[in-house]
Amino acid sequence: MLLSEILNYLEGQMPFALQEDYDNSGLIIGNASKEVKSALICLDITEEIMKESISRNCDLIISHHPLVFKGIKRFTGKNITERLVEEAIRNNISIIALHTNIDNHPLGVNSILCRKLGIMNPRILRPMGGLLKKLATFVPASHADKVRTSLFEAGAGTIGNYDSCSFNIAGRGTFRALEGSSPFVGEQGKLHVEQEEKIEVIYSAFLEKKILSALLSSHPYEEVAYDIYQLANKMPYAGAGMIGELDAAQEPLDYLAFVKATLSLGSLRHTELPNKKIKKIAVCGGSGSFLIADAIAAGADLFLTGDIKYHDFFLPEKQMLLADVGHYESEQFSKELIFTLLNKKFPTFALLISKTPTNPVNYL
Repeated sequence: MLLSEILNYLEGQMPFALQEDYDNSGLIIGNASKEVKSALICLDITEEIMKESISRNCDLIISHHPLVFKGIKRFTGKNITERLVEEAIRNNISIIALHTNIDNHPLGVNSILCRKLGIMNPRILRPMGGLLKKLATFVPASHADKVRTSLFEAGAGTIGNYDSCSFNIAGRGTFRALEGSSPFVGEQGKLHVEQEEKIEVIYSAFLEKKILSALLSSHPYEEVAYDIYQLANKMPYAGAGMIGELDAAQEPLDYLAFVKATLSLGSLRHTELPNKKIKKIAVCGGSGSFLIADAIAAGADLFLTGDIKYHDFFLPEKQMLLADVGHYESEQFSKELIFTLLNKKFPTFALLISKTPTNPVNYL
């Protein structure tokens, strides 16, 4: 199939616009119009992963962590990134990264981690800002339903667990068609008054192109009037980390033992055990120290993440149990997540989960 088919599907399911500013999710190597036959799914791209891709005849690698984070100024083979880029191009292997866009998605990395750890009713711990916009448009009353419906079908008007949300105001619009125009109503050179509706809908910024296309194709006017507003509202269904509850409160040591076994941990570092059972748990796959204050504010009994520094362990001040489960270990299920996501849409496409371990951390 064409690489563009996979990219378009991923964009619709786990929008690349959800990635953080520092990230490099998306198509990193390859041409979207290229045909691909099989994909290798992995967490990191290493030289061993590249060899596996070649040996298993995969012309596409889909990785959680991007191979390239910053620009490469020269290709001399002096570091692993340069060598892997050269090897991918030499063997005609395309590379896609699904990183913080699936970290920030409500059905992404943190969601599957919650499922594995028995955490129920997970919700975003730190919602993202800057992703919501409002569209206001002015439509003749006779066509308001048609335009409204087209906007809903394009994804506008969704707020939490509700869709088809809009606010509508009846009013009068005025305009005068000038020479060269072809007015839907009114006549050239004459001031026209039309009964119109002002339709307002909220939408996710990454849907803007699709929503404007729906508006322009369904609106009857030759010149469509509309306003777009950037909203300060947080997006509650996208962002960093998740928080939920266990079905029943558990003793801290018992639950940590369960976590260690479930994630196959070589070790588990944690703060002092509290003298009470735990029930409300926050998680963040990868490096989540920046969410410690958020987890405390949300009332978490336990926060599970990776890459916690020494001084970070002091931050909870016995308000919350803090545990470091490892970066790789907390994101290991991303391979399963990506496989399931793509296999649902492309069941006949050859999707292979890598057999090569890529965790750079070893334990005695």
